[in-house]
Amino acid sequence: MSTPKELRFSEEHEWVKVEGERVRVGITDFAQHELGDIVFVELPEVGDEISADEPFGSVESVKTVSELYAPVSGKVVEVNEDLGDSPEFVNESPYEKAWMIVVELSDSSELDKLMTAEQYEEMTKED
Repeated sequence: MSTPKELRFSEEHEWVKVEGERVRVGITDFAQHELGDIVFVELPEVGDEISADEPFGSVESVKTVSELYAPVSGKVVEVNEDLGDSPEFVNESPYEKAWMIVVELSDSSELDKLMTAEQYEEMTKED
């Protein structure tokens, strides 16, 4: 499984790509692999405020429904509408096509709490 080195990661398996004062958020390759085939993605609306470590949406697979937890706090400024019609993007391309939301950060220091790719790989490696 791939873990892009330029991203940061949460313990809840979300990835964060820093883009200036904004971040792009999605779920990791590890998470989509564990969930199985994604059939539905529920995301917040543009303008919604999200809080770090609180649910902001969900993904439904053939196996289960899982909450998505915000890795940072801020205002949702963009939502990936393509996932409504093509939830399979989460399985096919978790780091490119399947980004979920773009958030304008309210506290950039929250980024310091996220893991590097190496730390995330360590957390998710097979025992």
